[in-house]
Amino acid sequence: MTRDELAAVFQSTQDRTEALCAPLELEDYVVQALPDASPVKWHLAHTAWFFETFVLTPGDPRYAPLDTRYRSFFNSYYDAVGVPIAQAQRGALSRPTVDQVRAYRRHVREGMKGFLARMGRAELDRHAFAIELGVNHEEQHQELIVTDVKAALASNPLGAIYRPAHHERQMGSRQAWKAFAGGTVEIGARTEGFAFDNERPRHRALLEPFELATRPVSCGEWRAFMDAGGYRRAELWTSDGWAVARGRGWQAPAYWSNNDGNGWEVTTLAGRRPVDPSEPVCHVSWYEADAFARWAAARLPSEEEWEHAAASCPVEGNLLDSGSLQPRDRPGEGLVAMFGDVWEWTASAYRPYPGYRPFPAAFSEYNGKFMVNQMVLRGGSCATPRRHLRASYRNFFRPDARWQFSGVRLARG
Repeated sequence: MTRDELAAVFQSTQDRTEALCAPLELEDYVVQALPDASPVKWHLAHTAWFFETFVLTPGDPRYAPLDTRYRSFFNSYYDAVGVPIAQAQRGALSRPTVDQVRAYRRHVREGMKGFLARMGRAELDRHAFAIELGVNHEEQHQELIVTDVKAALASNPLGAIYRPAHHERQMGSRQAWKAFAGGTVEIGARTEGFAFDNERPRHRALLEPFELATRPVSCGEWRAFMDAGGYRRAELWTSDGWAVARGRGWQAPAYWSNNDGNGWEVTTLAGRRPVDPSEPVCHVSWYEADAFARWAAARLPSEEEWEHAAASCPVEGNLLDSGSLQPRDRPGEGLVAMFGDVWEWTASAYRPYPGYRPFPAAFSEYNGKFMVNQMVLRGGSCATPRRHLRASYRNFFRPDARWQFSGVRLARG
């Protein structure tokens, strides 16, 4: 990117983060509903910390930190730059206050604007990568703000909402299968444009012939799985998945409830409503997705199959930019909703590609250190910024994770 392009995308990313916080009350900024989630206050500070730590402090001699203690306080997991506070403890920290965090964010933002305005060619060459990585990092945290706010508000028995939304039930699109011949294909990000280190290098993969479902699994189909005893049939589950499902009392996707016996309801960011059978099911773990696939006489696609199928699909759909913040049915022909609505679990463990090289220096901790005990998801969700996605994008979570907008697309063959 040029200096002006970097300045523009930095500004627009900062503005979107602030816009996501606009519906919140002061108290909403400090809640941590789950150990995997973080308070909104922390997301705001940490994304500012990233630019301060990796761009301003090493690059701009005019910049002075607002508070040097924040270098460790708002670190996430970068051991090379300090000792971070444990993630599960972030919600216990009432200070700095929300106002102090806002002041910190303004301080860093003004520092970045000034630095970008003064940059010469040499400084741009040295710092452009860190700035673009910081923008993409903040886009990831925009999605986390949405999912973490949902977890916090859903845990409130008063039925708090993030913002109202208009919901109309639609006719579900017909489930069909698209066949792929297989063969040797290329997987991974190309050399041009930004991509995370875990998307590279581009390499060849051998695929057997397979079929991919033309749309994600719907809530109605998930209800059929539940009604058929899917959560009670051990033969459908991996050993670990069965132990987790029983230990946590899973009987339905996260945010579903049937407390009065009059039918299943779902908690959305716009409040509670009846489950819409046509919309994609979401907030299910890999364990549940895998069990459903067995019940459906199918399987989860490998990430190579998914990327090969998605390579010809435009990056468009029900993403954060649409503002719906809830999966919805999208009728159409061919492959539908490959991007947006729900992240789609794959059968692939999160591992490095052949010839993988992590980002340099402290950025080597961005992805590589997490390549164990996690499963890959593809495609983005209704909380993912459109600019952030591409067919090669790899998301990853532990197989028991349910607080993200994660869903299922089946494969066969």
